[in-house]
Amino acid sequence: MSMLERWDPFRDLMSIQNELNRLFGRTFGSEDVGIAGTWVPPLDMYETADKFVAAVELPGMDPSDIEVSVEDSTLTIKGHREFFYKDASDDSFRRVERRYGQFTRTLTLPATADPNKVEASFDKGVLTVEVRKREEARPRKITVKAK
Repeated sequence: MSMLERWDPFRDLMSIQNELNRLFGRTFGSEDVGIAGTWVPPLDMYETADKFVAAVELPGMDPSDIEVSVEDSTLTIKGHREFFYKDASDDSFRRVERRYGQFTRTLTLPATADPNKVEASFDKGVLTVEVRKREEARPRKITVKAK
C-alpha cells in the first residue's frame, strides 16, 4: 500500500526561497537573511509655499529605529524594521509580502531648501520630514502704495 502526499506548491516555493536566502547569506556574509531583506518604503514628497514635505510609510516601526540626516543638499532617511514573528519558523509561512530589514531613502533637496531647518515627526506609522525653504526663496507679498 503506498501513501500519497498532497502536493503543496507553496511549500515548494518556500523551500526554494529558503535555499536562495541561505545561498545569498553565505555569499554576502549575512547569517540572518531569512525572510528579512532590503526594502524600500513608499515615499511621497510635496511642496508648499514655505517648505518641502516628505512622508514615508513605516508601519510597525518605532521612531527610535529611524535616523534622519541632512548633509549639504542630501536628505537621508535610514532605518531597520525587525521581523517580529519570533515564535514562528521560516518554513511555517505560506506568504510573506511585507518587507523587513534595513532601508535607506536618499533625496536631493532643491537649492531653495534650508538644510539647517529640518523637522521630523512620526505618527500612525508615517514619518513626516519637513524642510523649510530659505527666506529668500519664500514668496513675499509686496504692498502697492498709492501716490
